[in-house]
Amino acid sequence: MTLPSLRESLEAHGLMAKKSFGQHFLLDLNITRKIVRLGGPFDGDVVIEVGPGPGGLTRALLETEASKIVAVEMDGRFIELLGELNSVYGERFEVIEGDAMKVNEMQALVDRSLPPLAHIVSNLPYNVGTPLLIKWLTGPWQPLSMTLMFQLEVALRVVAPVGDNDYGRLSVIAQVLCDCEKLMDLPARAFTPPPKVDSAVVALKPKAERPEKAIIKNLEKVTAAAFGQRRKMLRASLKPLGGEALLEKAGITPTERAEQVSPQEFLRLASLI
Repeated sequence: MTLPSLRESLEAHGLMAKKSFGQHFLLDLNITRKIVRLGGPFDGDVVIEVGPGPGGLTRALLETEASKIVAVEMDGRFIELLGELNSVYGERFEVIEGDAMKVNEMQALVDRSLPPLAHIVSNLPYNVGTPLLIKWLTGPWQPLSMTLMFQLEVALRVVAPVGDNDYGRLSVIAQVLCDCEKLMDLPARAFTPPPKVDSAVVALKPKAERPEKAIIKNLEKVTAAAFGQRRKMLRASLKPLGGEALLEKAGITPTERAEQVSPQEFLRLASLI
């Protein structure tokens, strides 16, 4: 069976993007195939896609050698449209209706005889992109890799080096836990409807050695304190967590500010709290 084009599918089902869901569709299969190619390979693995919408990335993923694609979609309008892919791909494709932000663990949403490890590939809705990333970075369920599209300003924060204007809490948490790389930029005109800002795709690959759960919690705490008052010296912003004594123990100058401290130094602070 030959699938209709994405635009034809949307028209046939009378569907449009919902502003309240932060939806902007990527309908150009040449672009979605490039994203999948840069994020892969996924040979023999399971790939979870959050927020597939009409299925632009989904179709590109199904063209790979991945063993299974699981699409998690909260907008019930798209379930029937996505289900049409089963006519071509059969059991290699599964749609789950649910909200990835409202479950306790990602695994609870996708635990349908799947292996414990899977990749995540997603064109994330702008209004939940950062919270979802933090959830996947710090939560109990760990993906094999993440290939995620964000609005450009968020993507730049993920990969920003220490001292950069975009360097902040998200940079630290992402870079402590993953190797991060910006793969490609996407102009607003690539989307339907076009958003007001450009986008970018980021690859995050979890590091082989992961800090203990308690240290990750401390990392969230110390970065929130430091970057919540980023104009202050660390001896002031971190005073509730130990202040100068903590900083000296970690070998960090108390008069430095948050943007001057590397991810590994923040990890050292988190391990000492």
